[in-house]
Order: sequence, then C-alpha cells, then structure tokens
Amino acid sequence: MNIITEQLTAAGRAIEHDSFAVIDAEAGPHHYTDEQWPLVRRMIHANADFEFNGLTAFHPGAMQAGLQAVLNGGTSIVADVEMICVGLSKPRLAHFGLSTHHYISDDDVIDAAEAENSTRAVQAMRKAHRLGKLDGAIVGIGNAPTALIELVRLIREEGARPALVVAMPVGFVSAAESKDLMMTVDNVPWVAIKGRKGGSTLVVAAIHAMLSLAEAEQKKQAA
Repeated sequence: MNIITEQLTAAGRAIEHDSFAVIDAEAGPHHYTDEQWPLVRRMIHANADFEFNGLTAFHPGAMQAGLQAVLNGGTSIVADVEMICVGLSKPRLAHFGLSTHHYISDDDVIDAAEAENSTRAVQAMRKAHRLGKLDGAIVGIGNAPTALIELVRLIREEGARPALVVAMPVGFVSAAESKDLMMTVDNVPWVAIKGRKGGSTLVVAAIHAMLSLAEAEQKKQAA
C-alpha cells in the first residue's frame, strides 16, 4: 500500500527510516509520550540538533487536537511566511484536503503595517482573523515573533480559536518571549520550542509529523 506521508522512493524511505533509527539510538532518555516523540524526532531529523529533545514543549491537548484537525479534512494551515507553505508537501496536504494561506506580502497588509508603524507579521495575523481563517486552523509560526504575540492577543481579546498553534519563531528579539507567552495559553493547544531556536523548517517538520501520524490513524481505522 502506498504511504502518502513518506518519501516517494524505496531508497528515500530507507534513508529516512535509518535516520530515525539513529536518532532513537542517540537521543537518550526523554520525557515525551509515544504520541509526542515522532514529532520531536522529525524536528531533530530536520536539522540534526538533539537539543530539541528537551526544548520542545506540548500543551496537553496538542497532539490530539492536531491529529483531529488533519483527519477532519479541509482544514486551513495559516503560516506567518511563505516559506512554510512552500515547504509543506503538496501530495501530503492534498491527501487530507488541507490548504495553506499566508498574507505577509499582501498589499493591504504592507500598507496597514506602514500606516500603524507595526510589522507585516502583525497585520497578516489580523487579516487572517478578519477572513475567518484562524478558527479551526493549524497556525504555523516559524519566523516572526510579532506574529505569535499578536496571535496570543487575538486569542485572548478577540476570541480567535485555532485548532493548534505550532509556535516556533526563531531569533534574538522577542523570539523566546513570544513562545513563553504562547505557553501560558490554556484554551488553545500549542506545540512550542523554548528559547531562541526555531524556524520555518521546524514548523514544516512538525506539521509533516502530524500528517504521518494522521495517516497511520486512518489506516488503523480502515483495518
């Protein structure tokens, strides 16, 4: 049976599986559940950094919320930057009927950022909320801490309700603080990276892990 969420060739799958085996052997002890570890492992695989064994944090409902959002089909993935949308596998998204959205380069977003002396990332999150794209969505933030800070505000003050937030902005100004803020949110599930590390590649890896787990669940239900 063809596996949508793995490499397309036998050679590619063998390399990926061997890499995961190396990670499992070298990662050492961890406190993650059997549900959470595949996501952490895939992020380690994405950049060969074992520090994500420990830096990755989960809201208690994160994995189930993410899996359900994928399995529901038709879910939107809202990203802070185009790089996340480009990095996600189109066949994997199509299998679950998922669509990607980003607004960072829209003319009205740029105009609003200039007029209000804010960032494009802030205005892009506001636009996503105005369009109704945040509710029920998987929101991936890998580049802009201001996008994550604004998303937390939208959740707390304007009732935005994403299904899951993948909170992984990278950087030296407000990156760690924005993730600390997200990790204080109780009523929206999240996966976050503590500290300065992060990036769009890790958001893509985390979402691909969710898609792989969702496909395994589909196969289990069909058996």
